Amino acid sequence: MTYIPEALRRLVQERAEECCEYCLINQKYTIKRHEIDHIRAEKHGGETVASNLCLSCYDCNRNKGSDLSSIDPETEEGEFLFHPLLDEWSDHFALEGALIKSLTSKGRVTVFLLRFNDQIRVLEREILMKKGRYP
Repeated sequence: MTYIPEALRRLVQERAEECCEYCLINQKYTIKRHEIDHIRAEKHGGETVASNLCLSCYDCNRNKGSDLSSIDPETEEGEFLFHPLLDEWSDHFALEGALIKSLTSKGRVTVFLLRFNDQIRVLEREILMKKGRYP
């Protein structure tokens, strides 16, 4: 694992306002602390710089791994994953209750690969929404 200087960690966390930049859950409401994710993994040439780092909850980070893309389950075509610093969340996703629905091919591959709508994650969002803590 690459060392990320504390100042760079703070910058990423503050920029994200302590929320996962993939699923939008706030770090305050998760058991496991959010992690700094290399959007483009080092093994794919990604650097440890602010423009390639985002804040990711444990679940999103584990499901994403070093992946950059996946197969769109609807079209069966290859598609890049959502890029939290270059793409606008609302262009690719919408909330329907506690479900995160995809609006685009990029959204579909991200919802699928990062498992946004696994039962436990949806339940967690439902509870947080009832308390006014999500998104």
